[in-house]
Amino acid sequence: MTNPSESIAKKEVPVEQCEELLSILKSRFEDNMHRHSELEWATVQAKLDANTEKLWSLNEMERTGGEPDVIGYDKETNTFMFCDCSAESPSGRRSVCYDPESLESRKKNKPAHSAVGMATEMGIELLDEEQYRALQQIETFDKKTSTWIQTPSTIRKLGGGLFCDFRFDTVFVYHNGVESYYAARGFRGILYV
Repeated sequence: MTNPSESIAKKEVPVEQCEELLSILKSRFEDNMHRHSELEWATVQAKLDANTEKLWSLNEMERTGGEPDVIGYDKETNTFMFCDCSAESPSGRRSVCYDPESLESRKKNKPAHSAVGMATEMGIELLDEEQYRALQQIETFDKKTSTWIQTPSTIRKLGGGLFCDFRFDTVFVYHNGVESYYAARGFRGILYV
């Protein structure tokens, strides 16, 4: 039997949990073929079997409400792109400020975490604006919530952070101070396998 604390330190998913995760991912993949119509689950499964360390990150995405699914494949690099496909910003990743620096600088009413810090710990990356817009071309997300996205360093140096949502049939990109956090704002991540 695997000691849970060892699994966390090694960032491994226990075998039983791994089987359950793969079953969830397969079912979601098959139920949402519009996200990856040219792909087959057997190919994705083979890639995951060869990169088991990525299962920990996928499990974290799932555990925090992201509902990860394959949204693309790069033939040149033989890489699958998993992204959070929950209808709204993942519920387990909301009420976070932008990055560790903004979390540290906040003196009162600190949130529990930051989007960039949490993503780094999970082994994933925040979507950038282009990736967010591409995700919205697949289907509509964030009709009631918003999502922090990667912010250009020129904006971040001035204390700003970018976030997106979908309203009025349009993707909107906004700015806010990096120290801000809201119950309806989280972040979506992307994982390359």
